[in-house]
Amino acid sequence: MFKFLKNIIMITKETTLEEILKYSGASEVLRAFGVPCLSCPMARVEMSRLKLEKICETYGIDGEKLIKKLNEIIKNERNRA
Repeated sequence: MFKFLKNIIMITKETTLEEILKYSGASEVLRAFGVPCLSCPMARVEMSRLKLEKICETYGIDGEKLIKKLNEIIKNERNRA
């Protein structure tokens, strides 16, 4: 699920992995935070249902920091467009 703020899409804890990966640079940010799901065969099947909050809880990742960084890359991508 995306949150709309002044026509800018924002990542939230409810955003699915599938939605996040639509943005260039998102996979690099996720890897940097230690999200292993990108290479997991089961996650590929569940990407449309796998929410960021659950990923962070499962792997002990600071969700607030991850969301902030993901939203920064989305903002930068929008500014370049």
